[in-house]
Amino acid sequence: MSLWKRISSHADCEARMAAYYDEKGLFDLRLCLAAWIEDRIMSEQITPNSAEQLERVALKFNEDLQQKLLSTRTASDQALKYRVVELCTQIQRTSALELYTHLRGGLQKELQLATEKSVATPGPSMPLSPYNMNNPAAAMVAAGGGVGVGGGYMDSSELMSVQPALGGGLGVIHNAVGANGGGNVTPIGMATAKVELYEIEHQILQYFNDFSTCGNSLKMLVQNYSYMLNSTGSPNAEEAFKCLMTEKAAIVTTLCRSYLCYEPLQELIISELNNWRRQQALAGNGAPFNESTLDQIQRCFELLESFIGHLLAAVKETLRVHIVNDEPELNNLLERVRSAQKNLVCAAFIVDKQPPQVMKTNTRFAASVRWLIGSQLGIHNNPPTIECIIMSENQANRFVTRGTQMDSTLAGQSSGEIQNCSSTMEYQQNNHIFSASFRNMQLKKIKRAEKKGTESVMDEKFALFFYATTTVNDYQIRVWTLSLPVVVIVHGNQEPQSWATITWDNAFADIVREPFMITDRVTWAQLSVALNTKFGSSTQRALTRDNLDFLYEKLQRDERSDYITWNQFCKEPLPDRPFTFWEWFFAIMKLTKDHLMGMWKASCIMGFINKVKAQDDLMRSATGIGTFLLRFSDSELGGVTIAYVNEYGSVTMLSPWTARDFQILNLADRIRDLNMLRWLHPSDTNAVPQDRDRAFGEFYSPRTGTNEPTPGYVRSTLHVQVRNTIGDNGSIIGTPQHPIPSPPQDSSMSMGNFDDSDSDDSSVADALERYVAGTSPDDPIFHQIRATIMSAMM
Repeated sequence: MSLWKRISSHADCEARMAAYYDEKGLFDLRLCLAAWIEDRIMSEQITPNSAEQLERVALKFNEDLQQKLLSTRTASDQALKYRVVELCTQIQRTSALELYTHLRGGLQKELQLATEKSVATPGPSMPLSPYNMNNPAAAMVAAGGGVGVGGGYMDSSELMSVQPALGGGLGVIHNAVGANGGGNVTPIGMATAKVELYEIEHQILQYFNDFSTCGNSLKMLVQNYSYMLNSTGSPNAEEAFKCLMTEKAAIVTTLCRSYLCYEPLQELIISELNNWRRQQALAGNGAPFNESTLDQIQRCFELLESFIGHLLAAVKETLRVHIVNDEPELNNLLERVRSAQKNLVCAAFIVDKQPPQVMKTNTRFAASVRWLIGSQLGIHNNPPTIECIIMSENQANRFVTRGTQMDSTLAGQSSGEIQNCSSTMEYQQNNHIFSASFRNMQLKKIKRAEKKGTESVMDEKFALFFYATTTVNDYQIRVWTLSLPVVVIVHGNQEPQSWATITWDNAFADIVREPFMITDRVTWAQLSVALNTKFGSSTQRALTRDNLDFLYEKLQRDERSDYITWNQFCKEPLPDRPFTFWEWFFAIMKLTKDHLMGMWKASCIMGFINKVKAQDDLMRSATGIGTFLLRFSDSELGGVTIAYVNEYGSVTMLSPWTARDFQILNLADRIRDLNMLRWLHPSDTNAVPQDRDRAFGEFYSPRTGTNEPTPGYVRSTLHVQVRNTIGDNGSIIGTPQHPIPSPPQDSSMSMGNFDDSDSDDSSVADALERYVAGTSPDDPIFHQIRATIMSAMM
């Protein structure tokens, strides 16, 4: 449970802290954003150790706090909206440094109070939104209470309530991943606690063994109780009764202590599972992901289920020793143990294989769900059937935050029609995996919500909703989980913007949120990681610092800010361009993946550099004439251009080539055809220019085949040439051509690429121009050749 929940469960502690926060008028803020404040401050990895550093941290916290409050104003609860407005006004009256230090100091006091109280009594359980448990750091979430990751639990008589939360609870020590996907969380005043699964497993076994020692005592208690009932007239009955009371009190103490040991272990495992799920979301953007960790997590879930199952049986057995009429402590423990078991079972129900996040209608796809309880509870002996529907953002939001009942009419709430949407779970004895695979699903229809303003279908998020009902012992279990958000498209041209929506969500979704709320601005540091991850995973080479600096300049335009907005990212066209930043970036990523990957991986393509810097770098190059580089076009989507130093010592920019061109002739072969290209300018400032053929030789295609042409035909080949024209400013403008080859006189050689209208002088000039590219300016013949060229072109 959250730290504040622990404090508020003790009236004296709550009163002390309320008085503390009221000194600065911050008590309402602490209540309204309790979990967010704990998560935000306790997850700071750097402890401010200077005035300047403290001020920077305070200003950043104040900025994030205002953003959080502004995002909360979109809530449907009118009372909450008014409260948020009041809080915004309040924090504007308090300096950032004062506000931050007071809240941080308050958390330190709360931790101290919670530690003191936890020695004596366990804290009460707290129901939380099951969807909030889907997210890492909800480590945090439930100290034995609260609904598990991605699952809801309902018994046969009532639905467990789920409550909207502005944040998740925060434990004193935990390990989790933040919204940007990185880092171990460091609690206030404590060293980073690296949680290893084998250590947790060892602790579970140790505490379970300690608990097992009370089994003999409980058996003896039951026997003595039975003896006492059968000998009520005995003169020693009163003494036996007192002894029985003492024995039972000792056992109750042992049971409470065992639950206190169990509770944080469940928190830790849920935290580790949430961390795994967060990494799963980041993997949707191409980040590395170790899926096998899930097997270790399942082992811990199985041990916990065995532990809590035996503990529940022991509590029930102890309650049968009915000595006094009212036993509130034992009854309270029974409810908490039951709740913990239900939450553990539901937390274990997850989507282990996500569906495609950009989903095209009438296209087959696969997904799978897994229940991490393995063979525990015996559910695998009568495996349930898992059903799947697709939910819109509004439907998922209503279900999660309002606790919509999950009944037989749930299928009618689907936002579309999915074929092959049910699968029976299967248990694999060799690896204890209990899962259901959907191998052949297909979305046939989709129902869309009305669009507002500039919204498009590529901005609309859906999710697959998996659910099942089964019976364990005498009660009914209903579990469910949501997939990561998906965008549904009907045509391939909707794919780029859809990936913008998914990429942003995977990278920047809050750890705890209502489906599928997302911030509309992030820092450049966050976005650069996401872009680098996405591009690097698609093209197999990460972006350099210079590449990222160039992307930052392109996004910021004439403004300077640490933040990039959603609109800047994919909605607003770039200056003087008909496309957005994301459309430009996505087109380059696709071009590189499909046609340039080998050369990109070999660092032959500089890529992300603007025209002015390219010209400047080439003019400064020591190799001079014939030096060239490849850059991605600013003006054409998915285009790559060559900039080179021509024979006049100025820089020529060739018109961009796109994927259509490379389907005819690949980039390396085009470079080979252009004899004026001699030295590849290095993409690394510490490297030296490289000979063209050495750099691109491995990517050249063989020009002559071993097979003879069909009798009656002669072989022809495609070559690229550049016809130069003089621009208005006197610079040389190169235009790549795809000439139509003429039939050669001899099958072993190609004719020139000129049509009948080309004069002999022009042919000579072009030939001389190709020759001059390989002639040194110091050679006396150089100037004679150049004069001949200019004369032929006039």
